Amino acid sequence: MSEELLPTTVVGSYSVPEWLERAKTDFHEGRISRSSLSEIYDTAIKAALKDQERAGVDIVSDGELRRDNDIDYFLERMPGIELPKLAKVHYYDYYDAAVRAPLPHLEDAPGLRLAADFQFTREQTDRPIKFSFTGPFSLAKRIRNEGYPDAEGLVLDIARMLNREARDLAAAGAALLQIDEPFLAGYPEAVPLAVKAINVVVAGVDVEWAVHICYGNRHARPAWEGHYDFLFPAIMDAQVDQLVLEFARKGYDDVALFKKYHPSFKLGLGVIDVKTEAVETPQQVASRVDRALAVMGPECIVVNPDCGLRYLPTKIALAKLRAMNAGAALVRARVRGEKVPQLT
Repeated sequence: MSEELLPTTVVGSYSVPEWLERAKTDFHEGRISRSSLSEIYDTAIKAALKDQERAGVDIVSDGELRRDNDIDYFLERMPGIELPKLAKVHYYDYYDAAVRAPLPHLEDAPGLRLAADFQFTREQTDRPIKFSFTGPFSLAKRIRNEGYPDAEGLVLDIARMLNREARDLAAAGAALLQIDEPFLAGYPEAVPLAVKAINVVVAGVDVEWAVHICYGNRHARPAWEGHYDFLFPAIMDAQVDQLVLEFARKGYDDVALFKKYHPSFKLGLGVIDVKTEAVETPQQVASRVDRALAVMGPECIVVNPDCGLRYLPTKIALAKLRAMNAGAALVRARVRGEKVPQLT
């Protein structure tokens, strides 16, 4: 991945412009075809990548713009998941998903076809790419379980499916994969199960692995509040390289957990509050990075927004990314003993 000190990246999703929202809704209401929507997605992803490049982001993403939300894109492609009603009032709504028998293990099935999404993104940019997908614990939370005696069986079977997808992504050239667990903060007692499932997902897949855990970001609002101490020490058993957390909205006290536990993974440091349209200054970003530098070395920090940028207007999302990149550059120059860049 990026060899830059204090590299900047995104968490996953990018701003969804109004014209793309209309296109998604038009598809669900039968006014445009799936092939037409796919062409629109291609255009939107190209624009999102261009914005990230213009902002100076070191490691970019496809903005997750093909996905209606963080769940349905995966469940609708999983064999054994029943989605009795595919129509939506609004594109972002969740399907009513159910499983009535153990999920089949079909090695010759087409899978979730995530590698094709990565390959399209790879063709559009020369920058390193982060490719994210929702993790097995959160996916299972949106499924009515009528096929397993307990949640663990369902979670681990989903993890095995995702492991196969990860293998395909790695074969397609993906070098940084991120597992998103947006629901985990609401179920702190389930961290050991989530970690067990994460390790099933990553098994045998030789890429850089990140896990993103936040307090929810649906409609730009947190679903839960609290502190990240609920993750420790169980998260230490996760076989990942990076833990991506939100801080800008909630404060930086929890950075001290990295000093207390000394985990082996890097910290994906949230420095941009995605739940407000107020644009941070580079100096604010730099001061937030400094909070982490008081606990760990710069080689252990990746700089990113708190969560995805889906709900921000495109102009605001771009401005926030520019501020993030400029703030990281200020700290980077200072750490290296170089001349601090002038901000324009």
